[in-house]
Amino acid sequence: MGEPVIEKRACVRFEAPGATVSFRTKKIIDLKKKYGEEFCPIADISRGGLRFLSKSTLHINSEISLKVAIPGDTTPLHLLGRVRWVGKFASGDYRCQVGVQFYPYGEKKNQNYPGALVKIIALEQKFAPPEE
Repeated sequence: MGEPVIEKRACVRFEAPGATVSFRTKKIIDLKKKYGEEFCPIADISRGGLRFLSKSTLHINSEISLKVAIPGDTTPLHLLGRVRWVGKFASGDYRCQVGVQFYPYGEKKNQNYPGALVKIIALEQKFAPPEE
């Protein structure tokens, strides 16, 4: 038999039905501030990051700006993070899946607004499966 899989993540991952993300990679000079791809389906999300499907391939370790839209919420979450992994995904229009680790939450530059964490915790309580 194979070795048991040990989950490295400390945060609970959950699905938020209908959630999408728009993203743009951080560039040295970005005058347009446009999102490169919009309304990508989110496969799962946690307090520490998310996984989404994309039509374009992103580079590992690239900085990324995210706008997360949750159905029923009028205000999207704006989050910053780093691409940690990219995997192939061959279904429909999407070529790959992307794993993003969020930057820490706080009030300093390049940190995520702490209110975003509060909102993610509320989503976790609503959508996360009960622990066994």
